[in-house]
Amino acid sequence: MKLPDLSFENAARAHGANRIAGVDEVGRGPLAGPVVAAAVVLDPAHIPEGLRDSKQLSAKRRAALSEIIHDVAQVGIGQASVAEIDQINILRASHLAMERAVAALPEPPDHLLIDGNMIPRDLVIPATPLVKGDTLSVSIAAASIMAKIWRDQVMRDLAQQFPGYGWETNAGYPSKNHKAALRNLGVTPHHRRSFKPVHNILYQDKCVSG
Repeated sequence: MKLPDLSFENAARAHGANRIAGVDEVGRGPLAGPVVAAAVVLDPAHIPEGLRDSKQLSAKRRAALSEIIHDVAQVGIGQASVAEIDQINILRASHLAMERAVAALPEPPDHLLIDGNMIPRDLVIPATPLVKGDTLSVSIAAASIMAKIWRDQVMRDLAQQFPGYGWETNAGYPSKNHKAALRNLGVTPHHRRSFKPVHNILYQDKCVSG
């Protein structure tokens, strides 16, 4: 398996960029919780070993790498709330989280490598979109790790407030147990009402009560 490398970072540097941030988001698919993005500026002289798409790492390895990334890189985290997801749709909310992550960096970057095939419309920094970028660029891979670590902790915290949905293990994704809990326990304030499984339950409840 080919691991992500510095090819795209080096290409940006060849065109005059110095501070290059990888940007990725996590949490488009869940039925509950915010969408979270991270922006990471790596030091080319201190690239953590084993960076790859967060989905290809064990939870233990992700946690270890996140600590290393915090020590050797600059990190910005941004998120968009459930209310924002329902208001502006998940794609735009994902882009909003990315914009906020870039804005949260301690120093502004001069080039962005963004996971996906679109550049968020309100970013004014030069950017390169990379489909499956977390498998191509170490900067995006690092961002995928930081975003997942952050969001998983958010969902574990929410699971303490709303037990029974299994958010501490399913992170709000539509697992069998999560969907069963939705039917049995109902919809929480942290569920995305614009998502069909949640919308359908609310509609059914409305029809029954009506």
